[in-house]
Amino acid sequence: MPSRRKGVEDSHCDQWVLLAQESAIDAPKKTDSGPVFTKLRNPKTGNVALYLFNSGASQVYEVKAFDEEHRSWFIGQSVQRDGRLLFVTPLDPLFLVLPYLLQASEKQGKFQPVDQVIKDEDFPECVSILNCPRTLRSLHHVTDEKEIGDRKFYKYNEEKTLVWLKKKAEQTVKALKSTDLSVGGGVQSSTLIRNKQEATEEDYLRYAHGLLSDYIPADLSVEFFKFLKLPAVSTKLAVSEPPSKKRKLSDKQVEAEEDYTKFNSDSKEKKPSKMTAAQKSLAKVDKSGMKNISAFFTAKNKGTTKTP
Repeated sequence: MPSRRKGVEDSHCDQWVLLAQESAIDAPKKTDSGPVFTKLRNPKTGNVALYLFNSGASQVYEVKAFDEEHRSWFIGQSVQRDGRLLFVTPLDPLFLVLPYLLQASEKQGKFQPVDQVIKDEDFPECVSILNCPRTLRSLHHVTDEKEIGDRKFYKYNEEKTLVWLKKKAEQTVKALKSTDLSVGGGVQSSTLIRNKQEATEEDYLRYAHGLLSDYIPADLSVEFFKFLKLPAVSTKLAVSEPPSKKRKLSDKQVEAEEDYTKFNSDSKEKKPSKMTAAQKSLAKVDKSGMKNISAFFTAKNKGTTKTP
């Protein structure tokens, strides 16, 4: 479906092509507001990222782009030069809450009302996360709770968070096994992966850890890896990239939804092939006085030509 955004001066970039569930874009009868695109802080990097709140802000969705160069869309009678294809998928709001809980724990380490924890001057729309019913219902998975009167107070709990992440990983492993998606064993090159029959439980768990690490801060990802009791990757196999990164680059079905072009960015120059015995013998021949074969196909000079 084409999706428009308001307040954009360039008429060539005022719409996108978007794939989304009907629940993300259909407005319930009880509310007049439609879905809203919102810029929030990426839970892993802390940088700006685009998200979508459905009507009534009851569910948050992450927005990813399938992007290639020299791509456009024909929309109605016009050509849309922004040829990206956007994908909208549901996201557990707890992933967006975690960085704020971690920050509050590091600064104060005490129980606080959640509306005082989820505050961000750079991203004031982050309060919309609290409108998702799932957020408040799920906070007990990652925090300790204390109720005083009619108010609840929360404090980040790392052990609970790691247990919650482990359950997420186990659910991810179960989903991976039900598909034909291949997962890498250990750390392998981007062109060499194990097939489904050869994958071990450890392979699946490593892959799940890599996927979930895209939604949590780096320090928490390290602790999560230890909590899963995964053995360290051999330095002989690992070169410079973490295992989760290498596995994802080897699987275009997963990574293509984020940025397909990166698979073409690391092309390497091919090594010259070995010479055959005939080529070696030809290389030893004295070629002085000989013309290159291409000389017989060049344009002749004007005027008479010499006859043999």
